[in-house]
Amino acid sequence: MTDNRKALIEYRLTQANESIREADVLHQSGMSLRSVMNRLYYSMFYAVLALLQEKKLGTSKHSGAIALFDREYVKTGSFPKEMSRALHRAFALRQKGDYMEETEVTVNDIEEIRPIAEEFVAGVKKHLSQDTTPSLV
Repeated sequence: MTDNRKALIEYRLTQANESIREADVLHQSGMSLRSVMNRLYYSMFYAVLALLQEKKLGTSKHSGAIALFDREYVKTGSFPKEMSRALHRAFALRQKGDYMEETEVTVNDIEEIRPIAEEFVAGVKKHLSQDTTPSLV
């Protein structure tokens, strides 16, 4: 792997970690749950972008990145189906908060996704460091 790809992977993983911390700060300071969910989803999205760099893959759309994650990592058995379900769920909740009128992201939604986002990012890091296959509770 080239130094440039390694640097981009590290950058994406840093973004993933920062997004989780940002979600925590937003939540603790009473900011909108929509914003908290946005950051939690983005933590997972950035982790997926790091993975896609491993295989020199990319896309300009969120749905494309999720589809590539499913095709390249879930269907091949590198990641369990639970991680795909978690990513799809976080994406749906982010869409709900950002684009649907008269709907709200709830505290229960945040409590559901927050630990999953952290596990997702940790699983990606573990994979990229060539440890054993990650699992999602």
